Amino acid sequence: MIKGITVTLYEKTKTGTDDFNQDIFEEVPVEIEDVLVAPAQSQEILDGINLYGKKAVFTLGIPKNDEHDWEDKRIEFYFKNRFMKVRSFGFPLEGIECNIPLKWNKKVMVEMYG
Repeated sequence: MIKGITVTLYEKTKTGTDDFNQDIFEEVPVEIEDVLVAPAQSQEILDGINLYGKKAVFTLGIPKNDEHDWEDKRIEFYFKNRFMKVRSFGFPLEGIECNIPLKWNKKVMVEMYG
């Protein structure tokens, strides 16, 4: 049986504006359960470098019915007895739910940053 892990997604929430009328944001941690974590494939690494100038380290499989914004977000999780700090990049790839047999239908590439 395939089972994902719990990851912490840091969502940005607007908390106000500064003296220059620019928005001020605060990162709020949200735990997302049952996320698949897999090492990035060779082609994904090359695509990330060519398109975004960033090296994909992992690919995350996001469960169906997840409504969170995964674009350019900070993410933390434990993987193989190690605490990982990563950042998503690019656009999440999402499949049609009814055409995908398992519990995951969205794919997010992440790079290591800390």
